Amino acid sequence: MHVLDKFGYCPVCGSQHFEEQSEKSKKCEACGFEYFLNPSASVAAFILNGKGELLVVRRKINPGKGTLDLPGGFADIGETIDEALLREIKEETNLDVVAATYFETVPNKYRYSDFDIPTLDAFFVCDVANEEELRASDDASEALWLPLKDIHTEEFGLRSIRRALFDFLKMKLGESK
Repeated sequence: MHVLDKFGYCPVCGSQHFEEQSEKSKKCEACGFEYFLNPSASVAAFILNGKGELLVVRRKINPGKGTLDLPGGFADIGETIDEALLREIKEETNLDVVAATYFETVPNKYRYSDFDIPTLDAFFVCDVANEEELRASDDASEALWLPLKDIHTEEFGLRSIRRALFDFLKMKLGESK
């Protein structure tokens, strides 16, 4: 279900004439209010340890509960992408990011409450202060280091993560994965 389908009435005046204008907007014929659905911002991190292993987490909640993931999550209101990245990594892994380099963005759909939320997922390659402080928390039930050659993208539950991971492994290993 498209998220705008959930809005049958204008949130301003209550009119039932809240009509679709495009794939990303609805407009009220009664009061003129128009709502645009823009993607939510999210972040994810590629973190390698001293052995060149990638940090992955196991998802504690749906979507993709029990599958592998990269540490990360949604930006909060009023938060920059940089702030979201540092906060999400700390919340899920207890690690402090000391350097982050932009890798790529991937548009995505995040299935939640029976509809797809459009997202724009920003991926970064990060260095952390002390990998020994690793501890899974928040949305992560487990955190582990995996050798790059042992990573299989199909074990990751979210489409954008699989795509970015494919690109990262291709860059790091110089081959398709």
